[in-house]
Amino acid sequence: MRATALAVRPVLHSEWIKIRSVRASLGSLMAILPVTVGIALLVSATVGQDEADNLGADPVSGAFYALNFGQIAAIAFGATALSAEFHNGALRTTLTAVPDRTRFYLSKMAVVGASALLVGMVTSFASFLGGQAFMGSHAIGLDHPGALRATVGCGFYLALMALFAAGLTALLRSGVAVLSILIPFILIVSFVVTDMAEGVAQYLPDRAGQLVLQEAPQGALGPWAGLGVMALWAAAAVVAGWAAVRRRDA
Repeated sequence: MRATALAVRPVLHSEWIKIRSVRASLGSLMAILPVTVGIALLVSATVGQDEADNLGADPVSGAFYALNFGQIAAIAFGATALSAEFHNGALRTTLTAVPDRTRFYLSKMAVVGASALLVGMVTSFASFLGGQAFMGSHAIGLDHPGALRATVGCGFYLALMALFAAGLTALLRSGVAVLSILIPFILIVSFVVTDMAEGVAQYLPDRAGQLVLQEAPQGALGPWAGLGVMALWAAAAVVAGWAAVRRRDA
């Protein structure tokens, strides 16, 4: 057991070094915080109080409007963290150092997920508290119904979105392909499906995951059940990526 523990730790460390040393991966990971918090502060400071009444009975969901932009950075982080392995034979070098493909892949996913979760949590709390500081009399606190759950859930949402993108990148071996599919899907297709079949749309990864951001979600899924559905999407992508890494030539 001691030998196994010592073998895993250096692999995890090497994967973290890769993320820190690849500009695209580190840049997209760090971008999650300023993009989300910056837009949250800008929206709250410029139109927040004026449009507060239009938020209806769900000011909690309105507080996380900036997540629509921050999640793109999370997707980019997951995609670039894996796609770097498929450039210029990097995967062959990695497998020379770590021949156990499962250990390499799970270590990569663990570092991607943990990094995105840490940054996601910091981003979520900073975005919510910073944005509400500009809402004046319309501000809500973490003690507002559903606010603390939504803030914690937002951090998990960003981590799951990064893992979802990472798994798909391992499957397709292309970060560009994943970005070309996921970003239009989240920004356009998901809303179109919601308008056409709202009952089905709530099971899409982004729609299901964002239920945790609502004060009182309507429909068959509750806030944590919705996040659970998104976790299943991310798990399916990670497993598919693992199968591809194991079976295909480096």
